[in-house]
Amino acid sequence: MIRMFVRVYELGSMSAAARDQRTSPAVASGRISELEKHLGVRLFNRTTRKLQPTENGRIFYEGALGILHAIEDAEAAVADATQNPRGVLFVGAPLGVGRRFLGPFVPDFKAAYPLIDLRLRLSDRIIDVTAEGLDVVLHLGRLEDSALKMRVIAECPRILCAAPGYVARRGMPQDGAALIRDRHDCLNLRYPGAKEFQWALQTPAGVQKFDISGPYESDDGDVLTDWALAGHGIVLKPLFEVGAYLRTGQLVPVATATPPLPVTLSLLTPHRRLRDPKVRLFADFIVGRIRTDMAALVQGLDLPEIEVRPKDAQPPKQPHRQPPRKPQPDPA
Repeated sequence: MIRMFVRVYELGSMSAAARDQRTSPAVASGRISELEKHLGVRLFNRTTRKLQPTENGRIFYEGALGILHAIEDAEAAVADATQNPRGVLFVGAPLGVGRRFLGPFVPDFKAAYPLIDLRLRLSDRIIDVTAEGLDVVLHLGRLEDSALKMRVIAECPRILCAAPGYVARRGMPQDGAALIRDRHDCLNLRYPGAKEFQWALQTPAGVQKFDISGPYESDDGDVLTDWALAGHGIVLKPLFEVGAYLRTGQLVPVATATPPLPVTLSLLTPHRRLRDPKVRLFADFIVGRIRTDMAALVQGLDLPEIEVRPKDAQPPKQPHRQPPRKPQPDPA
């Protein structure tokens, strides 16, 4: 009952909390009503559109959260003492990372630790670790939440690539400026809450952001890869996601004069969860395997290198071009 209240409070929705706790909205509502009756106060103000905690609800949340943490700490201490960890582990990751590196290893982890159940939450959108109730998150990108403990797994090079058919039809862009100038179809990852729709590329003058555009966008990175394979545009991807297609020639590097910045793949955990032996076991189990698999996926693939020009250096002079001659009319 207390756990249900905490999840309703954190998610702000009875139905979302019910899904999180794997029950029905009716059961969730009944448990909250029973708790309110027991306490003799209203914990939430309910409307057809919104669920807002009352002042009593906010006070009770702080105490309820402390109770749950104490229970979890006690369970972790017992599991540590008995060397017999058990329970449910909630793990989040981007879709591509989850499909390639988590999904294949979950059965192996379950076989090694049969008393631990795993729940995967895969999404390319920004994940709120607290709101989602996650124990471990694989994160691809820059870490902005300092409340999380980060363990770096790998620095992942990225690449701009397209299908040979697209290049034959639209031409080979040499750099980021050509993407804009020639109005190339760029396949972008976009989702609610995304902070910017630009590609940060390395140039001789330093990192620059390019306002790319195109007719296709999605919040699923693998959909973007499928569109690129079908010749619909240029995609920016971690090398481990497209390495196989680069080897077979289904995709080719483009705009190699201005390669994208690499991105960090890290394992994130709320600080207090580090005491849980399930979390420690899973982290140690998965990190080494991901590093090994990722190295195999990118082995032998060459990436373009950028020559960085010193800040006080002058840009190279462009060759002088003669204006095109006007066509002369045929003599009568």
